[in-house]
Amino acid sequence: MPLANPRLLNFLVFLACAALLAFGLYLEHAEGLEPCPLCVVQRIEFIGVGLTCLVAAMHGPQRLGRRLYAGLTLLFGAAGIASAGRQIWLQGLPPDQLPACLPSLEYMMEALPFQDIVRLMLHGTADCAEVTWTLLGLSIPEWSLLAFVGFAAVALLQLLRRD
Repeated sequence: MPLANPRLLNFLVFLACAALLAFGLYLEHAEGLEPCPLCVVQRIEFIGVGLTCLVAAMHGPQRLGRRLYAGLTLLFGAAGIASAGRQIWLQGLPPDQLPACLPSLEYMMEALPFQDIVRLMLHGTADCAEVTWTLLGLSIPEWSLLAFVGFAAVALLQLLRRD
C-alpha cells in the first residue's frame, strides 16, 4: 500500500499544510480578511506540522526517528486542535461575554514583554469570535480543527507503526 510509506505520508502532510497556509494568505491578501490572534497562532502551528513533516520526509529516518518526528507532529497537531477549539468556543459565546480586542501586534511588541504577548494571543479576543468566511457551513477555525485532527491522526498512526 503506497500510503503506508512514511516518507510519502509526511510529504503529503507537508503539501496539505502548504496548501492551507497558501489559502490563508489568499484570504488575507486577495479577499482582505485580517487574521485574528488565534488565526496567527494556528498558522504557526500549521508551519510547525508542515516543517516537521518536510524534514521527516527528506530525512527518511528509521523507527526511532520516525517516532520522534511523529511525536513532534502530534504535539503541533494537538496545539492546533486546542487553539482552533478555543476559537470555535469563542465564536459560540454571547457578545457580552467576549474578551476585549487587542491592540496591534506592533504596539504590543513595543509595549509588552514577550510572555504577555504570547499569553494574550493564546487567550483570544472578540476579533477571534467573528465569523467572516464559511465554506459548506463551516468557519475557518472549524476547517482548521478538521485539518489538525487529520494531521494528528496521521502522526498517531506513524507513532504506533510496528515496523
